[in-house]
Amino acid sequence: MLEYDVSDPSAMWRDALAEVDRAFASPPRLDRPVSGCTHCFPESELMALGEDSATVSDDLLGEFMRKEVDHWDADEYAVLWRRFLPRALRSWGPGGGSDRTTPALELGRLGSSGARLPQWPTVERLAVERAFGVLLAVGVIDGRPVGDVTDLIEGIAHATGGLERWLAHVAALRGPGLDAGVVRLVLGWAKDLLWEDLDFSWWSDGDPRVIAAWLPSQRDRAEAFAVRHPGCKTAADALIAVERLQSGEGSPWVYPYGADPRLKLAA
Repeated sequence: MLEYDVSDPSAMWRDALAEVDRAFASPPRLDRPVSGCTHCFPESELMALGEDSATVSDDLLGEFMRKEVDHWDADEYAVLWRRFLPRALRSWGPGGGSDRTTPALELGRLGSSGARLPQWPTVERLAVERAFGVLLAVGVIDGRPVGDVTDLIEGIAHATGGLERWLAHVAALRGPGLDAGVVRLVLGWAKDLLWEDLDFSWWSDGDPRVIAAWLPSQRDRAEAFAVRHPGCKTAADALIAVERLQSGEGSPWVYPYGADPRLKLAA
């Protein structure tokens, strides 16, 4: 796979958003008023959702993105998401200030049981997927907690229908700070697998075994980082965790959240 250079993440994000804006410059029209759950949304808010997407308040947009799919008319749901997608991306990205909920929940609404992103017009879908790739690169590089990165990957995989391509994308990332971010990700996932505590919060079809199969492919990268940074405990622990996964010896670390009947530690 070709390496994916991330030398200027901020510029890449701006370029990705510009491409999304071009792809969604003429959003689809609604042929009737928005139908939705009137118990959760008053008629005035449903009417607002059908008007110019730029005039919808951030709070109302957030409520739409979080609300379960069955609260909306199935024929309108994808159309609404296509109208709001440029704003949604900005809320998930750097400086978006979205602290309402985990992004995996909102991103997952784009999946096959929701807005069906893979079936959108090609120009729109490709622009969104490129933005996802940049969003993921920024998440790996910017030093945020590893749980926030894994949550983002879950949401993107759920939205697009698969995890493998995004793991390959992470593996191909190159640029300042990327190796450190990948090492943190490897350790986080490997520890959870050793503790049998890796699952997906919102993606019921996600298979953690895909991650387990991918982690050994990053061993050389973690080892090279450990050589360059001999005092880095994260890199050393990442190597230990991957080796234990491959050998089946179990975790050398005590499970941090109390007794867990699923836990299988080495004797």
